[in-house]
Amino acid sequence: MTQSLEALRGYVHFLHEHEGVRQIRLTRTAQQGLARLVAKVKAMPAPSGGRPTDKPARSSTNRQEPIPPKATAAEPAAATIEITGSSKAEKLRHLAERASVCVKCPHLVARRHTVVFGVGNPEAKLMFVGEAPGEEEDLQGEPFVGRAGQLLTKMIIAMGLTREQVYIANIVKCRPDMPPGASGNRKPTKQEMETCVPYLRAQIDVIKPTAMVALGATAVEGLLGPIGTIGSLRGKFLEYRGTPLMPTYHPSYLLRNQSNTEKRKVWRICSR
Repeated sequence: MTQSLEALRGYVHFLHEHEGVRQIRLTRTAQQGLARLVAKVKAMPAPSGGRPTDKPARSSTNRQEPIPPKATAAEPAAATIEITGSSKAEKLRHLAERASVCVKCPHLVARRHTVVFGVGNPEAKLMFVGEAPGEEEDLQGEPFVGRAGQLLTKMIIAMGLTREQVYIANIVKCRPDMPPGASGNRKPTKQEMETCVPYLRAQIDVIKPTAMVALGATAVEGLLGPIGTIGSLRGKFLEYRGTPLMPTYHPSYLLRNQSNTEKRKVWRICSR
């Protein structure tokens, strides 16, 4: 039990030191579970040496640094992709080449037409992040080219910008496969997002945008985890590794929902 608590401490330290995470939001259930764990550890009898089990042994410097956990498939935040190249454009090109031959998700590789890496200005100050390519994006090799893409273009223009001035990418670079004979698109799984997000993280590290926009709940989940519904997060600035992040509705949601109220919520953000 004490090992579980120490592992949690180590993981939080790792997120802070290596991922720039300054705040972790816990649900009420998670807070209650953590409180119960701490209470049980404190209630355990001290070992024969007399030292309480909930306090780690201290070194001669009176300080012990938590040891971050080793990277595993379940901890994608620790995964990194080497970035090579002299200019931003060259670095992104090298990353795109690596992503184009990625076979980490065999079920996606078997069905994809192309890897949809990203598009836009390497020097962009604003970066948009979606969830995954759809059928049209998979065929054309560019994110947001269908009806949702046309609406996104209008949103960008409403901000006083053009698509050529921003950068657009997705959490997952391959279209999530559909059952044979099925139409439409599906949400990428947690494992698919965890496997692919290091490519996006590398893109962000190269571009270094001043601000980011997460398009839809899945994009927010891929970046920050399941921290809330898009309705509760929309319009509130969050932070991703030190960069301001604004969540808003995915353009496809607005195409499905013709409510003027919902549309105004998005366009109000665009006009800020």
